[in-house]
Amino acid sequence: MINLSLLKKLREETGVSFSLCKKALEEANNDLDNAQKLLSQWGAEKIKDKSQRTTSQGAIFSYLHHNKKIAVLVEILCESDFVANNQEFQQLGQEIAMQIASLTPANIEELLQQDYIRNPAKKITNLIQDAVLKFGENIKIGRFVRWELGEKL
Repeated sequence: MINLSLLKKLREETGVSFSLCKKALEEANNDLDNAQKLLSQWGAEKIKDKSQRTTSQGAIFSYLHHNKKIAVLVEILCESDFVANNQEFQQLGQEIAMQIASLTPANIEELLQQDYIRNPAKKITNLIQDAVLKFGENIKIGRFVRWELGEKL
């Protein structure tokens, strides 16, 4: 029998579908840590499957630092307009734009390996992977640009 409070907690922490969380808890005998490990394992397999799919939709996100001296534009790509318009996808774009403003990555590869500023236990690549699992689509960072006042281009 599935512990409903654990199911709710797993769903809230991972954002993964209710049915997949239920399956993970069943296989893990209501062990939350093992269920999370199973979801990660299954997620890695799904991410690998989706990584070659075309990302022709998405959105451009901006961030202007409170001191008005740093600005960022970042292109986040996905497979469908439906996902591009999703509120959680929009939040992902804003978070990544803020990350770029804060830690000044030189390129996308460096950005993906940075610790996420709101949760150093995660890397930016983990945020992207979580979004792939949540939306069931390939998601990529297309490109970004960061300006700092007085910086020579």
